[in-house]
Amino acid sequence: MSEPRDRAAGKLAGAAPADDRVIGDQQRQWVETFAANPEMYGPEPSEPGRLAAALIVAEGLSAVLELGAGQGRDTLELLRRGLEVHALDFAPDALAYIAALAGPELAGRLRTTVHDVRLALPFAERSFDACYSHMLFTMALTTEELDALAGEVHRVLRPGGLCIYTVRHTGDAHYGAGRSLGDNRYENGGFVVHFFDRPLVERLAAGFELEDVTAFEEGGLPRRLWRVTMRRR
Repeated sequence: MSEPRDRAAGKLAGAAPADDRVIGDQQRQWVETFAANPEMYGPEPSEPGRLAAALIVAEGLSAVLELGAGQGRDTLELLRRGLEVHALDFAPDALAYIAALAGPELAGRLRTTVHDVRLALPFAERSFDACYSHMLFTMALTTEELDALAGEVHRVLRPGGLCIYTVRHTGDAHYGAGRSLGDNRYENGGFVVHFFDRPLVERLAAGFELEDVTAFEEGGLPRRLWRVTMRRR
């Protein structure tokens, strides 16, 4: 893979006002959705969550940053495997729900922060052994915002650290359906999805070794996704 490009820390200066409105609408949509149905995805961890937790433990890593923790089904899996987890989400109610689910037996290894991932991650360089995210990268973020986020993940990971994320890809049945927002982003049913192609995966891997891209399906549609595993140089 190529060497890291210069990536803007924090919110991109060139972000269009329309994209700000899209993100704001999506934030409200997810906050309202979580509040109305706090168990919409069920209590069990996702398949990529289980696999990520197992890989991180097998590598002897401990400090994990989770981006877009949502309702916490994967957060709890990471905690139950003995890992230290700092969970980020832009929905305060979702993080409060996760903390309540964790209970006193897991709370000592859980930290939560309300955060918009278009802003610089609020951590020092080389703070974490691993970063995990299930479908956060495939939200309404533009390619430029994703580029900046990948740079931030690179910054806060220690050398040799893992970044494991999942995204819906352009082979998904919903790709091209709904209202186009440009940049392979489509709004369908009130939610915006950024569908990834392989060049975007490789672009975001600048400064990492791209170790694995595995296709899988999830949900009743089904959603077609990639699980991407990268290692920080």
